[in-house]
Amino acid sequence: MPAKNLTVNRAALGHRLAYALRHPDRVPRHLARSARDMWLRRRHPDHVSYYRAVMRSDTRADPDAAVGSHNRERWLALGEMQFDYLVGHGLRPAHRMLEIGCGNLRGGWRFIRHLEPGHYYGIDISPDILFAAQDTVVTMGLQQRLPMLTPVRDLTLRFLPEAHFDVVHAHSVFSHSPLPVIEECLANVGRVLAPGGWFDFTFDRTEGEEHQVLREDFYYRTETLTALAERHGLRARFMTDWEELPHGQSKIRVTHPS
Repeated sequence: MPAKNLTVNRAALGHRLAYALRHPDRVPRHLARSARDMWLRRRHPDHVSYYRAVMRSDTRADPDAAVGSHNRERWLALGEMQFDYLVGHGLRPAHRMLEIGCGNLRGGWRFIRHLEPGHYYGIDISPDILFAAQDTVVTMGLQQRLPMLTPVRDLTLRFLPEAHFDVVHAHSVFSHSPLPVIEECLANVGRVLAPGGWFDFTFDRTEGEEHQVLREDFYYRTETLTALAERHGLRARFMTDWEELPHGQSKIRVTHPS
């Protein structure tokens, strides 16, 4: 995977024109995305309902592509990367794990297999992708592991128990979220996080101007997100070892102050 370009503004007209000249074969898909964005924006003014509609459309075409994997091999590789990283950081079978934006269990099926039965809880704003997640449970033969898969309308986490989860994980969620959605999560995740637990999330990092593309891809400075976590009484640190992996996003870990 090419190195991150941390200064480019992908929403700028100049960048978009230059990109189109370099990749003319991708222009029709971008135009289709733009047309869909205009249509869905009129029907769904709030971001969560908008992105739920995006996921409905993408999942119907290909559940793996809907979670950002262009083929099954990449789906498996990205899931393995997530799994190996958390296990390397101490994820144990006895831990209770909450995965925010679990999708069709790209990484989740490995977590379900690793954890004790009933210790994996996946949530997603998209019922359609959770139907695909159920298919993954069946395909991987994980029914006896009793994973919980629940659709949500927001990230308040209010229906979940206090101090229950040792590990909370959100991969490629905040990269598709405006700041109010991210803040809603950070304002509430501390309540469900067990003492000594941690919350890992990935994000699209920029060192230039923060921006978004078609309301689907959001780029943030690291200090914006760490300050937001600290505003809600959490400690946040940039995970430099994740940067060594072949993945285009960056990662922050949030914990309770010790």
